[in-house]
Amino acid sequence: MTGPAVTWVVGASGLLGRQVVRRLRDRRHEVVTADIPWHEPDACAGALQDGLAELVSRSDGGEWNIAWCAGAGVVASSAELLQEEGETYSRFLRHVGDQQDVGARGAFFLASSAGGLYAGSTDRPPFTENSEPRPLAPYGQLKLAMEQQLGALSRATGMPALVGRIANLYGPGQNVDKPQGLVSHLCKANLTGQPLSIYVPLDTLRDYLLVTDCAAMVTAGLGDVRRVARSAADPVVVKVMASGRGTSIGALIAESTRVFRRRPRIVLGSSPLASVQSRDLRLRSVRWPELDCYARSTLAAGIASTARDLGRQLRSSAVT
Repeated sequence: MTGPAVTWVVGASGLLGRQVVRRLRDRRHEVVTADIPWHEPDACAGALQDGLAELVSRSDGGEWNIAWCAGAGVVASSAELLQEEGETYSRFLRHVGDQQDVGARGAFFLASSAGGLYAGSTDRPPFTENSEPRPLAPYGQLKLAMEQQLGALSRATGMPALVGRIANLYGPGQNVDKPQGLVSHLCKANLTGQPLSIYVPLDTLRDYLLVTDCAAMVTAGLGDVRRVARSAADPVVVKVMASGRGTSIGALIAESTRVFRRRPRIVLGSSPLASVQSRDLRLRSVRWPELDCYARSTLAAGIASTARDLGRQLRSSAVT
């Protein structure tokens, strides 16, 4: 076999998936994408099976990768939506496990959520791969269950698996219709003059990771996960994907003010969801340090690139 593995990016139209596809193609990797009708369970299952069959066929007996970057759920999502997402993923993993020589040919990346997993952890921040996951919300519970299911499949088959516990992801292409993505909503508030409501204290600490940096970490990780898994006792590699910089919401607002040269209109409020939001979610990775070099963008540069992209969307009336 020659050349890199064929990679199927599931969720290729989403924030992370789009950038993973772009980075792989820029490096002349063969990429599979598929339109998945996520809200139609039977059609969704069929489309995922078809996409898997295409991936295996195009690999022509060689290695293949799956990058699961999909996920419509957020902390505010309903239990029904999260259950549907979990059932879709579980069914898909069973089909992956049925593939011939899955342990020798396949590798899997799962985009998980550091914030969702560590929200209730009693360990002291910054949280690392060694910190105990303790989700507070159903969203975090779903992500932990997805990690555990992938781990069981990986250990049963020998298929290398990379679990990315990702920080607060932001950047070009973020859907500002979803109730998440403070950086993008700050940019929208600055560009439109509309007020932005914030429901947690301004000293709340988060780690903000630019999506292009994260995509670089994902693609480099998938490209080398077989070697790393072989050198470890466990085929599952868990990696905190973060900038390693804790930033308060107050500092984030100040940074956006410097970028835009004006302060956004902020309205402080309250929300029941604040009870499942940890005050301090600083992150630090202690595994696979070679991947950390890709998290190189400054917060100011990330805010500026996000604002440019959102400005284009606003001018084309894609966002109202």
